[in-house]
Amino acid sequence: MSSIIQSGVKAHDDACRASLVTLQAAIAGTPTQATVNTATIVHYRACRTSALANGCSPNQFINALKELGTGGS
Repeated sequence: MSSIIQSGVKAHDDACRASLVTLQAAIAGTPTQATVNTATIVHYRACRTSALANGCSPNQFINALKELGTGGS
């Protein structure tokens, strides 16, 4: 599960936090594994995009996406 991002870049941290809230809402209750995987991929993609847009390293998000079977994208 993802945790709160603290990069020191407020715009990126805020974007990741908002995405995490969306992820948590998507998997609340009793979701299927497919729902959890899809919501997690969407979250890491949003964080990767924010990292790139805000001059932060996207590597941790790319690695997480690779672990989820997306090839990093």
